[in-house]
Amino acid sequence: MTALLAMSCQPRTGAALSRAEAEQLLREIPGWTLNDTASEITRTWKFADYYETLAFVNALAWVVHREDHHPELGVSYNRCTVRFSTHSVHGLSENDFICAAKIDALSAAA
Repeated sequence: MTALLAMSCQPRTGAALSRAEAEQLLREIPGWTLNDTASEITRTWKFADYYETLAFVNALAWVVHREDHHPELGVSYNRCTVRFSTHSVHGLSENDFICAAKIDALSAAA
C-alpha cells in the first residue's frame, strides 16, 4: 500500500513538481502515465457496460470531492479516462498523486 493513501490534499501554490519528482511519485501508482511535459497524469479504466462505468464515475466523484481536488474525466459507454493536474501550480502537485492513489484503491475494491 502506498503512503499516498494516508495523505490528504492541501491547497497548493508555487511551483509544480519537477519531472524527476513526478516520476518518483508515479512509481507509487502503477497504471498511470505521465504526459510529455510532465504536467498531468492519466489513466483509463475499461468496464463491461455503461452502468459499471457510471458507477465508477460516481464513486470517484465522491472520493475527489472529499479531497477537494477534481480531475478532468472522459466518459464513454465502457471506459473512463481520468486526468489530473493542479491548476494553481500550472502542472503537477502531490495532490494529483494522492487522488490517483485513492482512485486506484477504489477500483481495486470493486
